[in-house]
Amino acid sequence: MKKIVIAAALIVSGLLVGCNQLTQYTVSEQEINQALEKHNNFARDIGVPGVADAHIVLSKLVSQIGREEPNKVTLSGDADLDMNSLFGSQKANIKLKLKALPVFNKEKGAIYLQEMEIVDAIVTPEKMKPVLQTLMPYLNQSLRNYFNQQPAYVLSEDKSKGEALAKKYAKGIEVKPGEIIIPFTQ
Repeated sequence: MKKIVIAAALIVSGLLVGCNQLTQYTVSEQEINQALEKHNNFARDIGVPGVADAHIVLSKLVSQIGREEPNKVTLSGDADLDMNSLFGSQKANIKLKLKALPVFNKEKGAIYLQEMEIVDAIVTPEKMKPVLQTLMPYLNQSLRNYFNQQPAYVLSEDKSKGEALAKKYAKGIEVKPGEIIIPFTQ
């Protein structure tokens, strides 16, 4: 009798997992990180023309979904800064930490990271910290504009039936630790 109850429980749990695939699609942190590799080497020129021009290249982007703050994605990455000013040329490396709100665009079948904001920046060498503080608003706005226009993840109709269903029937997104869930029903 005990074996029958265990077998029935396994069958029911298998059915629930199978039905879950029919009502939602899950995008893992790993899938988002793979898609973010396309954004590595984001390069922009920022600064005040004629006074201080900076070329910045962003690399090694890695996401943490819903772990630090509910419904937010935290990104970390490196930025190489080449600065030319009235005082000469300088170089720096910046360890960035950013937060953003993931938003699903049904028409494009894509997840965007909106309201991007730099929450921490550690610069090496330390003597470049005042320069970075001056450039931070420009860098923040540049990253925000870029990620508002460039999706972090795009659903493909070719990859899997789950992504094709998500693209067609998505009703928004839910952020859970380590994953973004795209439900097909309300």
